[in-house]
Amino acid sequence: MTIFGSRLIAIGLLAAAAWGCQQHYSPKPRGYFRIEFPEKTYTAVSGDCPYAFNIPVYAKIEPDRSADAQPCWVDVHFPQFNARIHLSYMPISGPDNFNELVEDARTFAFKHTVKATAIDQQRIRRPETDVYGLKYEISGNTASNIQFFVTDSTRHYLRGALYFHEKPQLDSIRPVLEFLKADIDTLIGSLQWK
Repeated sequence: MTIFGSRLIAIGLLAAAAWGCQQHYSPKPRGYFRIEFPEKTYTAVSGDCPYAFNIPVYAKIEPDRSADAQPCWVDVHFPQFNARIHLSYMPISGPDNFNELVEDARTFAFKHTVKATAIDQQRIRRPETDVYGLKYEISGNTASNIQFFVTDSTRHYLRGALYFHEKPQLDSIRPVLEFLKADIDTLIGSLQWK
């Protein structure tokens, strides 16, 4: 091989290296699984407890199995989404008890302020069915993104909290959260005291 030939090879290698450096690597963005949402169809739930409401047909009512569970505490389980709405019913035994229950709901919602980016409160007011309360929408990577309580202010109080049994990552649960908001609104909107 001549000097001219080795120079051509060296120039060729340098040109190839320079051309190779011009290509920019860009990683693919992280993707998430496609979620198939079922059709929204609702069914009435009424049992021995002093309340009745509608839930979607893709949800199941299960008794609360926690150690401190009381009668009429149930979970609305969404197995497809690994989520639950914990519902806690308490009878109201007077004005002081009522104020304590309302304050407990506020305390539970605002415990999420450490991780929350915002907490929006929406008033629930349905005088025709004697249902009043507050719904808290909690933004951010929190354990519960929606909590609420409803009451007739004299005898009945029902508190609810939506939990996903996943690591709290709002970006990954957002589509399901948006889908379940309508189900929570239907539950609240159809609630009746017995």
